[in-house]
Amino acid sequence: MAEQTNASSGTGQSAELQSAPRRSMAAYEDMERMFDELFSRGWMRPFRERMADLGLPWEPKTPKLDILDREEEVVVRAEVPGMNKEDLEISVVGTRFTIKGQTKREEKEEKGDYYRCEVTRGSFSRTVTLPAEVDDAKAKAQLNNGILEVTLPKLEKARKRAITIS
Repeated sequence: MAEQTNASSGTGQSAELQSAPRRSMAAYEDMERMFDELFSRGWMRPFRERMADLGLPWEPKTPKLDILDREEEVVVRAEVPGMNKEDLEISVVGTRFTIKGQTKREEKEEKGDYYRCEVTRGSFSRTVTLPAEVDDAKAKAQLNNGILEVTLPKLEKARKRAITIS
């Protein structure tokens, strides 16, 4: 019997092979692929764009963080654009680092008979685990151009040490 080709798929497989049942994990793989497509890195982009079209501000609820594990210290950098140092609270308990903040923004516009006033308020809190134990009493924090940088010296026992093999 001659092999039949499926013109729509162009695979050259026989009709029998194409109608054969798929392996049992295919359903799980399909579901995983759908979740990957739905929750890809930019899955909120349409919502942000729609909010911008309506003239509404889009403010993330938690700041993005970078954690750098250096030889003698741990550095945490947080994106907090438009915030003042008075609106931020930082704490360290053991290896748990927490940043909290309050956002406040008020816009007023007056043109003849037209008056608009919008007040936006919100708060955020984010806690992460640090890669090492730190000395919170010697911590230093700086806020510069919307980037908060917190330097936390490691405790002596948490520092990396090279071990020689005998």
